[in-house]
Amino acid sequence: MNVVLMGPPGAGKGTQAEIIRQHYSIPVIATGDMFREAVSQKTELGTKAKHYMDQGQLVPDEVTIGIVKERLAQPDCQDGFMLDGFPRTTPQAEALDQVLADTGRKIEAAINISVTEEVLIERIEGRVSCPDCKTIYHLNFNPASAEGICDECGASLTYRSDDRGDVAKKRLEVYLEQTLPLLEYYKEQGLLFNIDGNRPADEVFRDIKGILENL
Repeated sequence: MNVVLMGPPGAGKGTQAEIIRQHYSIPVIATGDMFREAVSQKTELGTKAKHYMDQGQLVPDEVTIGIVKERLAQPDCQDGFMLDGFPRTTPQAEALDQVLADTGRKIEAAINISVTEEVLIERIEGRVSCPDCKTIYHLNFNPASAEGICDECGASLTYRSDDRGDVAKKRLEVYLEQTLPLLEYYKEQGLLFNIDGNRPADEVFRDIKGILENL
């Protein structure tokens, strides 16, 4: 299965992607994680990406498409993959379709997790994560056992800089302006499935599982 997982920041894409990865044993390609790793390693890509990420803006298409294209060419993606955080614009979706067509593949479903803006802000501003193993926690809904310490590896938890204050709100504005037209793109192809994300993670996954098993 070749699937796109969509939804605004804070919709729960990362949580669902991890559940899907474990359940179906397919790689989850999260461009956000790729960019943050590049930033931490101070690569050329990381330097370019950091400027935009710090302002809550999307990384330019040519950078994003390039890194995704390289990732999709790796052996573990040949039997299926899930994209988390890409594409975010219609031009990116069109470029993705071309990349896949060149290797005889195509997107089979675009799953959109829909959440109200009020809930999104609450989720984003309470989110903390482990910089080492990437486990995500929430101060109110899913706290670590020991405050500030990752349950999985013992590292100190951190806030993402783009989850705070005005930057978080800017990320939502950018999503609304540039990403929502993507829903129409996949709807016109008959690939769009909308999921109510204002529910516990297990209920959201139950609906996603029903979609994936009918592909």
